[in-house]
Amino acid sequence: MLYDMTVPAYVNGLNALSAQLDKARAWGADNGVGEQQLLAARLAPDMFPLAAQIRFACMQAVQPATRLGAAGAPGFAEDGADFAALQAQIADALAWLGGIDRSSVEGEADRPVSFDLPNGMVFDMTALTYVRDWAQPQFYFHLVAAYAILRHMGAPLGKADYVGYMMAYLRPGTAPTG
Repeated sequence: MLYDMTVPAYVNGLNALSAQLDKARAWGADNGVGEQQLLAARLAPDMFPLAAQIRFACMQAVQPATRLGAAGAPGFAEDGADFAALQAQIADALAWLGGIDRSSVEGEADRPVSFDLPNGMVFDMTALTYVRDWAQPQFYFHLVAAYAILRHMGAPLGKADYVGYMMAYLRPGTAPTG
């Protein structure tokens, strides 16, 4: 259950983010918006820029599995300096997630999970509440922030770019035409 709630969702989200970056880079090249301008863009002065949102999304995709028992996660110490570096971060996270042994993440949903933040706050939760109340919201926050920054800058992204993986579940003959 814990594996199914985390790893596949993070893989879907990171693949969508990678495709969004490709689309935004191509749009930027066609419209005079450079990579550095996109990397530095942010939604508000006190929010992190796009490059940090990508790094945080990657971190938030691997941290849950490590806190639940997986080992060997890649580190994401610095923001990517260009789109190739952002894509490399995503690729590293995806490769690691793809190699996780399901049994290392699974386990009792009520087992304790503790973690601390750099500001000294410490949280004690169960594995299930950790995934539901911390891991998922943190991942999606940074995923949405990156998407919103790209949209804010003018990249032609839509909801289908955010949840494109849902097309695998589309019932044949039900897609809108035209």
